[in-house]
Amino acid sequence: MVSFEALLESLQTGSGFWHPLIWGIAIGIALLIVYILRGLGNKAYKKQTEQTKSFLSGNPEYEKEQMHIKGSNVYWGFTEVLKGVYDLLKKMHNGNASDYVMWFVVVMGVLFILVVML
Repeated sequence: MVSFEALLESLQTGSGFWHPLIWGIAIGIALLIVYILRGLGNKAYKKQTEQTKSFLSGNPEYEKEQMHIKGSNVYWGFTEVLKGVYDLLKKMHNGNASDYVMWFVVVMGVLFILVVML
């Protein structure tokens, strides 16, 4: 029969120590701590009530379409400054994934050649 010490010594590596039982116990203890902390939460919370609605700084919640802020509105200044770049990219964009893969392969090939030459 193999002793426990011999088993622990066989699991030592050059970069650390691995023992599934110890890690399992550590994860179990961590989950127990999380469960206990969760149990200390507010007991007054009720699902399907006003408590579950999003906080909108006191503003009433409208339909989803009216509340949605489009990305074009959020990034207006950024896209306006780089309008020339975006127009160029829109002309190059065709939606075909194989074209993007081809450009990726070409760029990687050029980088590989540069690395080999240096």
